[in-house]
Amino acid sequence: MSYIPIVASTAGVAAARRMRQEEEDMTGYSKDDLDGWEFKIVRANTRKFKDYKAVQQLCDEEAKAGWEMVEKFDDTRIRFKRSVDRRSGDRHLEFDPYRTRIGMTEATIGWIVGISVAIVALAVFIAKNS
Repeated sequence: MSYIPIVASTAGVAAARRMRQEEEDMTGYSKDDLDGWEFKIVRANTRKFKDYKAVQQLCDEEAKAGWEMVEKFDDTRIRFKRSVDRRSGDRHLEFDPYRTRIGMTEATIGWIVGISVAIVALAVFIAKNS
């Protein structure tokens, strides 16, 4: 039974590697593209960006730091760019202008999954012993 977490972990690592490679393939920049600009990808651990209002809220927040949406890769990733000149205003922001994750953390999701599995296991145990 100990192989299950290893397989799940390996699958997760492989999926993350595929996503990073996909992003590299989709974000080819020339020297001119990069001159005076910086880029970032904001990720959500859930399909948060499926909802238009969530995308709009993120874009509004990022705009305070000068970030402009370049493209939405999918329901979990959005790419932004901003002029490097906007860095000077970063100290006045109420959030990290270089954040790349929003929403629930992986740790929170892990706790939710773990507790859910424990509840199901307890229910199965009680049902078998009743």
